[in-house]
Amino acid sequence: MQDEMMRLALEEAAQSGGDVPVGAVVALDGQVIAAAHNEREAANDPFAHAEMLAMRKACQKLGTRRLGDCTLYVTLEPCPMCAGALVMAGMGKCVFGAYDPRQGCCGSVYDLPHDPAFFHRVPCVGGVMEQECAGLLQEFFRERRK
Repeated sequence: MQDEMMRLALEEAAQSGGDVPVGAVVALDGQVIAAAHNEREAANDPFAHAEMLAMRKACQKLGTRRLGDCTLYVTLEPCPMCAGALVMAGMGKCVFGAYDPRQGCCGSVYDLPHDPAFFHRVPCVGGVMEQECAGLLQEFFRERRK
């Protein structure tokens, strides 16, 4: 199931256009209820990360701000903002593909979802389809450098 959901997140990432190709899906009981990709450049919005957009759509669909029964699948380890949003939404679980050694806050640079200072802890699993997720990002940046 994790691979299937990550494939959907990768498909979403491929729609990022000129933005960093990150895709996210929120699933509830094995069904996708929301999906999004990075739209920071298209929207001129620093908050338009795939995770934030997918979580917002999920909340709207479910009519709640709490996502405790949901799992977020995202192609790149969440940044500080998105990791904080996971905690604030009370997300049930986060599964990510590629680790982000520069800004990742689900274990790489910092582990915000497990910080005991916060009331809610979010279980996180990284490295799911890591090569595919990292490859998409590497190709994007390789093309940008040309």
